[in-house]
This record gives sequence, structure tokens and C-alpha cells, in this order.
Amino acid sequence: MFMLYAILIGLLAGRLLGGHPANLGTLRIHWAPLALIGLLTQVVLFLGPVSERVGSLGVPIYVGSTAMVLAVVLRNLRVPGLVLVAAGALSNLLAIVANGGYMPASAAALAFLGKTVNPGYSNSAVIGSPALVPLTDIFALPPFVPFANVFSIGDVLISIGVAVVIASGMRGGAPGNLPTKYPHPGTTES
Repeated sequence: MFMLYAILIGLLAGRLLGGHPANLGTLRIHWAPLALIGLLTQVVLFLGPVSERVGSLGVPIYVGSTAMVLAVVLRNLRVPGLVLVAAGALSNLLAIVANGGYMPASAAALAFLGKTVNPGYSNSAVIGSPALVPLTDIFALPPFVPFANVFSIGDVLISIGVAVVIASGMRGGAPGNLPTKYPHPGTTES
């Protein structure tokens, strides 16, 4: 739910900068269906009935779906904010791959929130000595914040990038979201 705050901040910033939400419809994201498939795969993967039955297939499904979304982000780096999203996604993917397909969550951060890792397959795990500790879920939002959870520096970068994408997209005319010029039917382009 960390992303929910990024979306709200992006919408607010976009309005404060004179943008309009309708301009988001002009934002061009190449390979967008691939990103949607990756994200929907993760939504389904973490549903209770699926996460309880997926077993050892959870790791390759999660890593593969994350790589799909990262590929789309890399394809669209000209869109303002997506460089930050790419840096954060790559940071998270490195931590996940280095730790056997799981994002290590700090036991202390979880305890601060009074939470534990969910039963069944989860992308999070408490690991005794995780690799790449600075890139893992070592931070926690304060418990009084709605949807408080643990997060990584990669999550922060992704969230800032998403807010920039939204705010910039609302203003329109940014590189990467300019409409392509199509010739009028029956004419040739010189």
C-alpha cells in the first residue's frame, strides 16, 4: 500500500503544478500490456488460496513477473520519473534474487509494526543473515499510518518515481508522452 501514497502525492502535485488528470490518458507507455500481465500475476500470486497452494513455484513466478514489469519500465525510460522507478525496481530485484526469490524483511521493522510474514507464499521472508541488507525491507512506516508496512530504499525510489510520472503526465507534453505524428490518410510523409 506504500504505492497508494505515491499515487495520491503524484495526483496532488500534478494539480498544484497546473496539470489535469485527463492528461494522463496521453501518457504513452510502450509494452504496457506486459506490465499489466506482470502486475496481475503478482496480485493473483498473493491471494490466499493461490499463495497457500503455489509452493516452490512462487519464487520463479514472482521473480519472472517482477522482471516483466522492469522490462517495461526500462523500455520507457524517457518518461519523466521512470529512471527512479527503474532504479528502485532493480534494487528490489537484486535483493530478491540475492536472497533466493524473497525480499528479506527486518524482524525489528516487523516487530515495530506488530506484524509477521503472512502464511503461504509471500514475497517477504525474515532471513537470519540476508544478502544486500541495505536494499531489503529494513524500514517501517509508523504504526499509526494507514496501511503501515515495512519497505526498502527501492520502494522509496519507485514511489517517488511514480509520483513524478503522474505529476508530469498530468501536465502533458513531457518527453515520452508526446503523441506520434500520423500522416493524413491518402497522403505521404516527406
